[in-house]
Amino acid sequence: MNLSPLHQSTFRFVVAAFGFAGAALAPVAQAAIPSEILAGYTAQAGSPAAPARGQQFFTTRHGREWSCSSCHGTVPTQDGKHASTGKSIGALAPAFNPQRFTDAAKTEKWFRRNCNDVAGRECTPAEKADVLSWLLTLKP
Repeated sequence: MNLSPLHQSTFRFVVAAFGFAGAALAPVAQAAIPSEILAGYTAQAGSPAAPARGQQFFTTRHGREWSCSSCHGTVPTQDGKHASTGKSIGALAPAFNPQRFTDAAKTEKWFRRNCNDVAGRECTPAEKADVLSWLLTLKP
């Protein structure tokens, strides 16, 4: 396959995140469901996700001014509000906002930004899996 460096990077992410193999796959972002994204992070982590660890990570500060819950709420089943800008943020739990965690690239983008804000670094695949697994336990 002749791919640009950007497409090669995207293709490698999709292959790694979702465990796809084979040269026939196109490097096009496709709609996903949260459980598929969770499966990708779990595979990258090499261990099962733990919802209790995800809840703890979400509600705890990690050496920075905010935790995830600072903007999304302690239980992110309702709209949140950005701690600095005051901008409204839709519910984070997928059962309360069906658009959440349906795009792997967007999910990765927001984990990267938010982890930097709350932890001062990128989150590990295990941390992402833990948080997402907890969010998936939240039901109406």
